[in-house]
Amino acid sequence: MNSRRTALVVMAAMLGSAALADWARPTIKVSDSFKNFKLDAVFPKSFGDWRVDENLPVIVPPPDQQAQLDKIYNQTLARTYVNREGARVMLSVAYGGDQSDGLTVHVPDVCYVSQGFRMGETRDATLQVSGDIVIPVRHLMMTMGPRLEVVTYWVLMGDEATTSNTQRKWVSIRYGLKRQIPEGMLIRVSSINPEMDKAIPLHKDFINQLMLAMPENQRDRVIGRVSVKKDDSRS
Repeated sequence: MNSRRTALVVMAAMLGSAALADWARPTIKVSDSFKNFKLDAVFPKSFGDWRVDENLPVIVPPPDQQAQLDKIYNQTLARTYVNREGARVMLSVAYGGDQSDGLTVHVPDVCYVSQGFRMGETRDATLQVSGDIVIPVRHLMMTMGPRLEVVTYWVLMGDEATTSNTQRKWVSIRYGLKRQIPEGMLIRVSSINPEMDKAIPLHKDFINQLMLAMPENQRDRVIGRVSVKKDDSRS
């Protein structure tokens, strides 16, 4: 009798735990509040001293890689911009409305290496934009044969710009406690340059002018609203 009663208690506890886990599972997609969100509309083709270089073709990923990207992201954008001095910067943006996994698969640290690049120097820094707003960024030196490409990127997870998987997991947990599924965006700026110290100021100028050209509500969707403080980096 006691064993039967114990078994019933255990079964009830298991069913209760399963029901609680099912109830607590995030179901509210933040992206549903922004159904008309389009990367083409958010990122202008011309701003400040920069214009899209129409003479350069857009580089399309291989079909197998594109298929994998389509599973993770809802929208992607790839452009090359040029300024009056002839300096070129490549912009790549990927947006996903359901990013409970933290956008860990295709950060440049991983996807460049998977394409045959070798990762050299890396730097984590903060970049000041639009007054006293700063965003955490990661700089990478990627090489493949004679090609030396400096990359600057950040990942927007929910309302916070991040550079590490740990940060993204914490943001995901923070949203999950409210039963929300955060949206995410990977923003990558890069240029062909053998010297990181020369490429970073160019990237900073590009990003600053881009953010200044965006309406505040759109800018928040790209750099987040969490980090607002003085810039104390050299980037």
